[in-house]
Amino acid sequence: MSHVEIRDLRKTYGAIDVVHGIDVDIDQGEFVVLVGPSGCGKSTLLRMVAGLEEVSSGAISIGARVVNEVAPKDRDIAMVFQNYALYPQMTVAQNMSFALELAGQGKAEIAEKVSRAAEILGLGPLLERKPAALSGGQRQRVAMGRAIVRDPQVFLFDEPLSNLDAKLRVQMRAEIKALCSRLGTTTIYVTHDQVEAMTMADKIVVLNGGRIEQVGRPLDLYDNPRNVFVAGFLGSPAMNLWPVEAVPEGLRLPGGGILPLPADRRPPIGTKLTLGIRPELLAPDPNGPIRATVTLVEPTGSETIIAVDIGGEQGTVLLKDRLDMAAGHEIRLSPVLDRLHLFDTQSGEVLSTYVE
Repeated sequence: MSHVEIRDLRKTYGAIDVVHGIDVDIDQGEFVVLVGPSGCGKSTLLRMVAGLEEVSSGAISIGARVVNEVAPKDRDIAMVFQNYALYPQMTVAQNMSFALELAGQGKAEIAEKVSRAAEILGLGPLLERKPAALSGGQRQRVAMGRAIVRDPQVFLFDEPLSNLDAKLRVQMRAEIKALCSRLGTTTIYVTHDQVEAMTMADKIVVLNGGRIEQVGRPLDLYDNPRNVFVAGFLGSPAMNLWPVEAVPEGLRLPGGGILPLPADRRPPIGTKLTLGIRPELLAPDPNGPIRATVTLVEPTGSETIIAVDIGGEQGTVLLKDRLDMAAGHEIRLSPVLDRLHLFDTQSGEVLSTYVE
């Protein structure tokens, strides 16, 4: 295993810029997730690390070696693809051993590595089957086994769970994280699913439009988003983001309510801002400052998700309680005042001056 350094990395296709000067440090043994919406450049970035896309400018280092001009097979990385990329005519054992055979390793060494990987992944009974006889989860394990046997410096995962059903995704993300922790291999994992990012990563890199929006530990990004994009992207349900105006007592909310703020935290009167409140930090309160109309109630068993209309703005409330409530019900809400976020309306950047 080894560390990875990415410096001022850029990718252009003709006149189109896709990746704009990315800088990332990935420590040895760290599990880093690249997350962002479709088209943000995360898979392109991963493919440049793998050597499957040419670097337009900048540098990629694995360990102490710059690998920009190094062929993919010589970078000492192993990649797990979204579609598994298994050879259909080969058995599980043959799929796992193929790269080792091409590298000229001995039969006994190959058999030992395949046996070890099969034991780690629970593939022992499946070694003589072909991919067509396997479930989606089993195929994903084979793809991971093919990566493990190579004992690479870096694992690369390109949306490996997107073809699995919801229950299997939860199971497999736990298995992948546990496996990478046990092996101690540096891992770069790409997903558009922010729940995967939050639950799996040691460090998250949030990308948008080919640029880094924020880098940090999952809960640090969740609790302290740098801007409106990160605030709205990380979290399920997403953070509520409402336009507000500073008034003498605090903030005027959509629908006319006033959210009080301490005197030393009040923005200049008349300032237009964006207020961010996580859904789980709102609670029904007969005297609450937020006046809302229920538009949808979604009981999930352990939680209740309530969609609301607040003066024409949409919002979400996440409760642990089961409430007897229906669309059209009028409620009032109170937020946790010391967990609010204020963002500049023009730039979208957080304003830490006013809200801790």
